[in-house]
Amino acid sequence: MTHQHSGAERQPWPTAGAAADTVASAMQRAIGLLTASLDSADLEARALPLLMPSDADGMADLIAGLHLISRLVIRELREATGEPSEVTLQRLAIMAEHLRGMPSNG
Repeated sequence: MTHQHSGAERQPWPTAGAAADTVASAMQRAIGLLTASLDSADLEARALPLLMPSDADGMADLIAGLHLISRLVIRELREATGEPSEVTLQRLAIMAEHLRGMPSNG
């Protein structure tokens, strides 16, 4: 099966295995970056050139990986605390505003 990419150019859909490999790789990179940033600023600085993709497709995959990790973490927090995800997200938004020096309205 193929899909229309642009103009008359046709690209095959990625196989399920290839898509799963891409998702797993993106999540591994995201976990690596998050882990390095939690460890130390020095480790994060050394990990960035190794784990940050240099192309747009790689960056999009990394962002997708970060999104999936975020969803998993929020689900784990909901299960651990019993609080609705909205409460956790609101608390995170307030913390982010505080870190940026902006007053919170919520």
